[in-house]
Amino acid sequence: MTRRPARVLTLLPALMAALLLFAQPVWASTAMVTDLIEERALAELGRVMPENGRIDIRMGDGAIREGEFIQEFWIDPDSGQFIANVVTEYGETQRVWGLAVMTIEVPVPARRMLPDEIVQVSDLTMVEMPMQRLGAFAIHSADDLVGQQVRRMLVAGRPVPRQSVIPPVIISRGEKVKISLNYGGLQLTANGRAMADAHQGQEIRVVNLSSNKAISAVATGPGLVEVDQ
Repeated sequence: MTRRPARVLTLLPALMAALLLFAQPVWASTAMVTDLIEERALAELGRVMPENGRIDIRMGDGAIREGEFIQEFWIDPDSGQFIANVVTEYGETQRVWGLAVMTIEVPVPARRMLPDEIVQVSDLTMVEMPMQRLGAFAIHSADDLVGQQVRRMLVAGRPVPRQSVIPPVIISRGEKVKISLNYGGLQLTANGRAMADAHQGQEIRVVNLSSNKAISAVATGPGLVEVDQ
């Protein structure tokens, strides 16, 4: 019986591991088909996707799971429906289809909110929704909603249309106001009455109670308006 040197016996496990490694097929370049589709959809739709949006890929029944690359790709920007030819690791071309849904995280009321309420952070929750459900005038950022005054009732869990909220009203119609007139470095004041509601920075018509004349002014604070000459 021939005995092998101890050094050779010691090296055998490492040599066997190396042979097994090189015997394995190299498929490292394959990727999930959903990832490949997402890359192509982002290239097509990225210019219209909001900063905090993402794309959710939903594959059709029977689609392959992995592939090397996409050879051809078609997508309908409005519906998100796509068709793609995927090349597999074996060089075969497989056709797949499905839906690329553009989604975005948006603020929605956590409860029903009535007109004249002021939106607080605690009144909102963030949910992810398809862009197609939002409409063109939905508010996408909580920063654009917190501090606003409700104009039309807001329904819990639904996106908020921009026209349903307004900046808080600081002057109400019929309210007495203090008119401040800046003229050539001089500051004059007079009492007046508001002819309409107004929010911060909004132009408003007021009646000067001294002259009984209507003038235009800018709402600068609660009960305060300013006229520049």
